[in-house]
Amino acid sequence: MRNHIKDKLYHIEILPPKQNSEKLEADIELFAEKYNRVMESGYCACITDNAMGHLSFQGTEMIEELELEVRPEQVMIHLNTFHTLEDLHNILDTCVAKGIKYLLVVSGDGSERLPKLQPADVGAGGKVESVTSVELLSYINRKYPGKFTMGVAFNPYEPPEHEFDKLKRKLDAGAEFIITQPIIEKNRVVDELLEKYPDVPVIVEAWMSKKLHLLSDAVGYEIPENTEFDPIETLKMLIKLYPNCGFYLSLLGFKTQFPLIKDFWV
Repeated sequence: MRNHIKDKLYHIEILPPKQNSEKLEADIELFAEKYNRVMESGYCACITDNAMGHLSFQGTEMIEELELEVRPEQVMIHLNTFHTLEDLHNILDTCVAKGIKYLLVVSGDGSERLPKLQPADVGAGGKVESVTSVELLSYINRKYPGKFTMGVAFNPYEPPEHEFDKLKRKLDAGAEFIITQPIIEKNRVVDELLEKYPDVPVIVEAWMSKKLHLLSDAVGYEIPENTEFDPIETLKMLIKLYPNCGFYLSLLGFKTQFPLIKDFWV
């Protein structure tokens, strides 16, 4: 990834509009505004894929329809397993056509409204009962050799032995970089990750919302709402703790926080 992940670079999460939005035009305009702002700042725009199982427009759809500029080092598309095979190929083909080469491949959040890839779709036979990020990585590598640099998620809140075993399978399937779940302090499992894989670029996710109940949902354990938490100060701290990592900023406030973050690198 041009070692960009280990450069002083932010990865800014942007959620495409939900398909059932009651203010769709405004949401589309806001998406374009955020995307262009990230491009102009030199950061990487990370566009989610039906986040939290909500049916949303695809990042590739938005880029294509709005004719947004793609700077290859500054765009990352999230891609999960909740697609038909045809839609998967439409997304990947659009990425190739637009010069988008970075993918974050995850199993994803599903819902009854979303289709899901089946093992037979991706050539995963044997004992595979459900397509995960491992099978999706392998499939993309086979069908689009050399076209993408793919990353995967790492959850330091899962039992470490289990999570490191999953990570090895993801890396064996072709993953080339790692994005952690959000952390708000020094994390011993993230430290272990950096020790085990010193040559794999790691991006640490920083939680930029003050809504701690959403963070509790994301990490899978309860964080009391009265916990003192300043996202900006926490980001500054994480940058000092993990100077060789990139930083993925989720739920960043574009009005109040975005203007501040350029000054944090030391």
